[in-house]
Amino acid sequence: MKIYESAEDYLETILKLHRKSGAVRSIDIVNELGYSKPSVSVAMKKLRAGGYIRVDEDGFLHLTPSGEEVANRVYTRHQLLTRFLVSLGVSEEIAAEDACRIEHDISAETFGKIKEYMEKSPV
Repeated sequence: MKIYESAEDYLETILKLHRKSGAVRSIDIVNELGYSKPSVSVAMKKLRAGGYIRVDEDGFLHLTPSGEEVANRVYTRHQLLTRFLVSLGVSEEIAAEDACRIEHDISAETFGKIKEYMEKSPV
């Protein structure tokens, strides 16, 4: 199943919020991303149907193994690309925004080379 950019963003947000507070509800995603409650609700239903999240009896969201895999991949890319752009002199804020756009479209080959470069770089 092809996962779209918006779904990747939602999964990454669930991961980050879970790491930050340990528990995530749909309203937390609304507050974090600034999307409407109905939009987030529809997205959560799609992610649940796709097997990327589960919702417990108290309404808390949990990543499934496949959801966690996608979220970790996107989050790792975001972090590394942000560091890479900052190392080029881009401000932290702009680097994070640009990394968010790049992380979805960059090829595995290009990302791999950036990762290699950053691992060798003293930055």
